[in-house]
Amino acid sequence: MQPSATTNALANSTVVVIGGSSGIGFATAKAAAQLGARVIIASGNSERIAGALTQLPETAKGYTVDVTSETQVKDFFGTLGTFDHLVYTAGENIKLGTLADIVVSEAKEYFNIRYWGAMLCTKYAAKHIKGSITFTSGISANRPGSGWSLGSGICSAMEGFTRAMSIELAPLRVNAVSPGVVKTPLWNSLSETERETLYSHYATILPVKMVACADDLAKTYIYLMQQNYATGQVVIVDGGGSLV
Repeated sequence: MQPSATTNALANSTVVVIGGSSGIGFATAKAAAQLGARVIIASGNSERIAGALTQLPETAKGYTVDVTSETQVKDFFGTLGTFDHLVYTAGENIKLGTLADIVVSEAKEYFNIRYWGAMLCTKYAAKHIKGSITFTSGISANRPGSGWSLGSGICSAMEGFTRAMSIELAPLRVNAVSPGVVKTPLWNSLSETERETLYSHYATILPVKMVACADDLAKTYIYLMQQNYATGQVVIVDGGGSLV
């Protein structure tokens, strides 16, 4: 039985998740669907979209959209029309490297999906949204380590953009989630051994003594969609990683 609108703010709403075919985006799409929302997922990978739809309700829809293409983004949101919430989790694998090793032309490309893609989607989606936008940042914005110049720069940019849009697009609510280390495909640029070493390390040092999975983070995106008095906020969900 579907939840009623009187007990659940997402029941019968429409939630669009950019980056919704895997990782945190897919987990958020699943969680929203379980609460009775009509879910629309989009990403640049048609195979992952098809696979994700097999695990979502029949009412869910999926679109292949290159978020770095202004034409594709404009056409996508023009086709959708009015909806309730936009969640943006799109991003490529995490890249680490010291400043001396950075190739500037490649570094600029790294911003295309995570920052410019978010800006393009906001530009063309905002007039169609009735409720909220939730972006994705990361704790490297306020606690970067060596080799995190690109990640920290992008996350800081997203947090500034979040606050700016919460004013410019008001009364539309605009917030961001700032995850710590989470078990998602974003770490696939590392070997399996390197990933497991990373997860084991953080499970030891984090106050919660575990590393979250995508489903754990999805709860925060759901919260920000349902919380109608929060805007311009960045919610850190890092297992206490900012403290150690």
